Amino acid sequence: MKTKKRVLVAVAALCLFFIVFQISVSSTSRFLNNAAFPAKTQETTRVESKLISKQLHHPPESLELRLESPIICDRTSIRYDLCSINGPTVLDPTTSTFFTMNSTEPPLVERIRPYPRKFEDLIMADIKNFTLTVGPRIPMCRVQHNAPALVFTAGGYTGNFWHDFNDGFIPLFITANTIFPDQDFVIVVSEAPKWWPSKYADLLRMFTKHPIINLGSDTTTHCFPSAKLGLISHGFMIINQTLIPNSKTYMNFRGLLGKAYNQLTQIQTQIFTSKPTNPRPRLVLASRRHATGRTIMNQAQVIRLIKKVGFDVVVFEPKTKTSLQESYALLNSSHAFVGVHGAALTHSLFLRPGAVFVQVVPIGIGWAAEAFFRRVAKGLNLEYIEYKIGVEESSLVDKYGKDSLLVRDPFALQKRGWPPEVMNTYLKEQNVKLDLVRFKRYLKKAFKKAKRFMDNEG
Repeated sequence: MKTKKRVLVAVAALCLFFIVFQISVSSTSRFLNNAAFPAKTQETTRVESKLISKQLHHPPESLELRLESPIICDRTSIRYDLCSINGPTVLDPTTSTFFTMNSTEPPLVERIRPYPRKFEDLIMADIKNFTLTVGPRIPMCRVQHNAPALVFTAGGYTGNFWHDFNDGFIPLFITANTIFPDQDFVIVVSEAPKWWPSKYADLLRMFTKHPIINLGSDTTTHCFPSAKLGLISHGFMIINQTLIPNSKTYMNFRGLLGKAYNQLTQIQTQIFTSKPTNPRPRLVLASRRHATGRTIMNQAQVIRLIKKVGFDVVVFEPKTKTSLQESYALLNSSHAFVGVHGAALTHSLFLRPGAVFVQVVPIGIGWAAEAFFRRVAKGLNLEYIEYKIGVEESSLVDKYGKDSLLVRDPFALQKRGWPPEVMNTYLKEQNVKLDLVRFKRYLKKAFKKAKRFMDNEG
């Protein structure tokens, strides 16, 4: 019996030992597995990080296809659209169509009106559409160009000197320095009036050495290595250097104008060669005598007053055919420029920095005076003086009465917008009769600044 008991105790002890051993092995195994898991997790994290990094720096295939698409259009701005043709393209002027051949891409068609007034539906409806298409066939090329094309329209409001710069040459300057800095390109222009290429030939040569392609008179197919359609606008008469890669400013634009038009140096030299004993600052008065609205009704009296204050006066009434070289020579050699708000004041771009610029602002045009010309004065470092006329100086008083909301509080009236009937009232119906006593105070201030400028700069 004792022997059997010892055997049973031994077997029980052996079984207990075996159970403890298994538990120990199992725990050790779990411990080792758990100890190895963080390393596995770290490895997985590193792989995932590499994958995420790859996705960030190398976009998905669908996005890469988008970036490499032969045609890309940016329509995010309220002022303009901008389309890019990223590869060889053929222009058919007869249909205003750019063709790009790609047999692997599905057919693609984009359209653009390359005029930077997208916010104005009425005028944009009259701008010709360009078609950009990708397909398996393209027309035969007749004229090969080695530089990319920059395409825009000279339609719309072209012919109004302010619009020629606000909608044309300032956006062209911005676009050239944003997209083509230090790079050659070919200008392709549509809807240009017959006089436009010759009037602005000197200025256009500052942007490109190539002949201008005028689609109004060209029927030949042209080939380009790439093309941009549209002009970038920063706003009314704005050049925002922070949005331009090479930080160009109004002073750079003024330098471009000087390079284009400062060719009448002999005339300017003659002006100062025979200096009188007591030189007088020259003031240029922009006249609107033959314009519709904003005429100075007592202009003869104003001229006499200007002379009495101490200026020599030149009456300037530019026309469409007025030589820009002569206009530049006159303004660039003068010391002061005065005029009622209107397109002719765009010639303030020709003034030298430090010259005096007096803008006469009729009733209801305060916002336009600020947006259209005060910005120019600031950009060119001009001595800017603003003469806002009083109610009694406006011809609108005779027609509507001084208690009319239109006369008394134009800002309240314009809160509802700037519809044609309101615009025409302030711009076309209104003339001014300057208060000579009040205006004289402004002229005296202008004279002091102009005399100082003349003494310092000549």
